[in-house]
Amino acid sequence: MIKKVLIANRGEIAIRVMRACRELGISTVAVYSEADKNALFVRYADEAYSIGAARATDSYLNGEKIVDVCKKCGADAIHPGYGFLSENAAFAKLCEDNGIIFIGPSHKIISLMGSKVAARKELKKADIPLVPGCEDLIKDIDQAKSIAKDIGYPVIVKPSGGGGGIGMKVAYSEDELEDAIRQSKEMAGKAFKDNGVYLEHFIVNPRHIEIQILGDKFGNVVYLGERECSIQRRYQKVIEEAPCSIMTEEKRREMGEVAVRVGKAVNYQSAGTVEFIYSNGRFFFMEMNTRVQVEHPVTEMVTGVDIVKEQINIANGLPLSIKQEDIHMNGVAIECRINAEDPLNDFAPQSGKLKGYRSPGGVGVRVDSGVHTKFVIPYMYDSMISKLIVWGRNREEAILRMKRALYEYIIIGVKTNIVFHKAVMRNEKFIKGELTTHFIEDEGETLMREMKNILATEVPLADKFAELSSDGAKIAAIAGVAAYLEQQNKK
Repeated sequence: MIKKVLIANRGEIAIRVMRACRELGISTVAVYSEADKNALFVRYADEAYSIGAARATDSYLNGEKIVDVCKKCGADAIHPGYGFLSENAAFAKLCEDNGIIFIGPSHKIISLMGSKVAARKELKKADIPLVPGCEDLIKDIDQAKSIAKDIGYPVIVKPSGGGGGIGMKVAYSEDELEDAIRQSKEMAGKAFKDNGVYLEHFIVNPRHIEIQILGDKFGNVVYLGERECSIQRRYQKVIEEAPCSIMTEEKRREMGEVAVRVGKAVNYQSAGTVEFIYSNGRFFFMEMNTRVQVEHPVTEMVTGVDIVKEQINIANGLPLSIKQEDIHMNGVAIECRINAEDPLNDFAPQSGKLKGYRSPGGVGVRVDSGVHTKFVIPYMYDSMISKLIVWGRNREEAILRMKRALYEYIIIGVKTNIVFHKAVMRNEKFIKGELTTHFIEDEGETLMREMKNILATEVPLADKFAELSSDGAKIAAIAGVAAYLEQQNKK
């Protein structure tokens, strides 16, 4: 049985896993880079070990160092979180070869589902609905033109070994195809050390809907409903919610059963996510993520299932604690990713010391964060500060609660995208649930005007609160006005 887990990650996801371990009576071990020596997750763990310099390649991506620490401290298992080594088949195999339990699927499944072309071939046998596309990697431009003509323009060029939207390029005509392939191969080669690409028909203005599944070592696979992940920027998710506002019980069951078939087709044993493109009542398999997702809390909020605890128990050789008939979706949950970035400047990443930090609270509010006042946001890692999740009895209440929580959220010292999330929550199309993967692009001008309007109206309000005390920043923080603090940071 697992008694000690090393978390091969950082920030909020490291703390998220540690919390699950504490509830299971499992000791935790943190590994950290030089940039994270004062991070909250380092303090939270039962043990903590430095593994190198700030660069991820010298620390969080160095599998040998992490395994060495695991063996020296006597940890039984490694949880990879998301990102970094979470979907690295070689790292999973390294753990297996050293007798360490990898809390996730086997390296063979990671390798299979990590190759988009191989996954398509495997799932075609299981009669899973696939987006029309090619079954092999593109060899040359003439072959690509022939395939594109057969499946129809527009087409999307996708790296076979990648994820997170990196390297995806759309070609709307044959004239654009060669350049799209060239760019995609270059980006894939740099990001994944694999420049193989393939083609799919590009479905215009779809919704991005994913199904959370859990599979144990006894052949049991269940689905936990769907998540709406259509609000994206450069293929990166920004806001997620569960359930999807247009989903019917019949369609949910249909998609869920397909997701379970995907899991059973590859003998999946862990927490995983099956992602679909959805358009006009039809859905197509897009990819499977063989790890816990950033957005898993919205599913936990509406189902009451602790996905990370289930994931650890599966790795421990235990059967699922729930059956399909036990799973019901209650209410609506929304997650906003709070990032250190400037939404008025093309979302440019920000870094620096947090001079003040105050997270929201109250009924139905959850904040998964790994920062604290005086913590320095490093420039070399992902810019996410926290995940703000709210729950409501219905979507209207969830949106109103998110508005309130965003109003309370104060971060001093770096620019954040809080004002962007405020603008989305006020957007008419968002409120109506009229979402596509091009929402931010299509609503860009409207969102920009709304952000400027929010800044213009909230700054004077903050000034009124500031007059009540000589400590203007503190009073403004209590008032929950992020715009005022942003103005102070510029002085």
